[in-house]
Amino acid sequence: MQILIKNVKIVNENNIFKGSVLTNNDIIEEIYTEVNPNISTENIKVIDGEEKYLFPGIIDDQVHFREPGLTHKADIYSESRAAVAGGVTSFMDMPNVIPQSTTIELLEDRYKIASEKSLANYSFYFGATNDNLEEILKVDAKKVCGIKVFMGSSTGNMLVDKIEVLEEIFAKAPTLIATHCEDEATIQKNTAIYKEKYGEEIPIKYHPEIRSAEACYISSSFAVSLAKKHNSRLHVLHLTTAKEMELFDNSIPSKDKKITAEVCVHHLWFNSDMYDKKGTRIKWNPAVKTENDRKALIEAVLNNKLDVIATDHAPHTDEEKENTYFKAPSGGPMVQHSFVTMLELYHKGVISLEKIAEKMCHAPADIFHVKNRGYIRKGYKADFAIVDLNKTWKIEKNNILYKCRWSPLEGQQFHSQVTHTIINGNIVFDNGTIIEDFIGERLEFDR
Repeated sequence: MQILIKNVKIVNENNIFKGSVLTNNDIIEEIYTEVNPNISTENIKVIDGEEKYLFPGIIDDQVHFREPGLTHKADIYSESRAAVAGGVTSFMDMPNVIPQSTTIELLEDRYKIASEKSLANYSFYFGATNDNLEEILKVDAKKVCGIKVFMGSSTGNMLVDKIEVLEEIFAKAPTLIATHCEDEATIQKNTAIYKEKYGEEIPIKYHPEIRSAEACYISSSFAVSLAKKHNSRLHVLHLTTAKEMELFDNSIPSKDKKITAEVCVHHLWFNSDMYDKKGTRIKWNPAVKTENDRKALIEAVLNNKLDVIATDHAPHTDEEKENTYFKAPSGGPMVQHSFVTMLELYHKGVISLEKIAEKMCHAPADIFHVKNRGYIRKGYKADFAIVDLNKTWKIEKNNILYKCRWSPLEGQQFHSQVTHTIINGNIVFDNGTIIEDFIGERLEFDR
């Protein structure tokens, strides 16, 4: 199949220009500076990009699609379907499923499921525990996105809390280490204080006081110190505080860093003033924190201390979320709406289109060494998202595609909409219609 996307504004490599792109099978064959290149369009599918913008496909480096074992919340088919509707063409899924992805055999089981069900390209993290170092050493860096280390407990109970084990992992891991950083002792101390005062009925607004900025900084600074000590390749996930930004460097490009950092869309959008209205719908680990923290995170995106914008997409059912503080699980669905949320921040004058492409497309490809993706370049895989920046719509129940059927952004009006998602040269999403007869590919890594 060949596709010509013509007369479109191309957002790529810190530049926006009007032109056209020709694909051949799964590869970008040519990029033209002409809006209507002089080529025969016989047997070519033509998409007119008039008044639209062409981005590389979004690469989300942190999702929880819940399969296997938790498919009442979500599954690889349902959530990859939501992802492609949001312009996401590749995802990297976390290991805290049932059974946990803590052996090579169990990890490969998940790749097999995705090879039969995923509409988007995929990779899966290998999960570290206190006692599986031998399995960690078997991870193939060319075929697996990274090793996930929970340095703070969260959904799935995969806490790695033995110092000697962490030292070994950071010293010997064969590929990128991605960390969830919250100090467990600090969280437990804070929990006891608030439990003594409120019992089981702790108001949700105290979530960022329990899973506090201090808890985040203690853990993330420890991870950074381990990485520096052992010269590890470290990627710190979902940063939430202003203070943590001092741990990260912006003097060199993301692709050249040994220590990189991610922020999630919800931490750039929500703040702690919203707990009274949103309740447990915005309960995440790490917690949504203050407006000052949110602004500091945005500034760190703009000045390149934060390298990647992702989602930590983590759906739970309505019944699970509509609960008291301790019973309501942390996490929420975001992958369908992450791109348009960032585009809304563009409309507010917060961030440029070029910076969105950098943090959601280029940088994930660079720092994970994803092979031939993340850019609009001749010879690269034909993964694209086409957006209309002048189409107003609202998130409502009837247009939410997550299996859980809710969003923390319900009722939010947006001024941009994804019109097409193209994956490996195939149109998978076309103006509201998902083309189901397509399966994504396993990501490969140039390491």
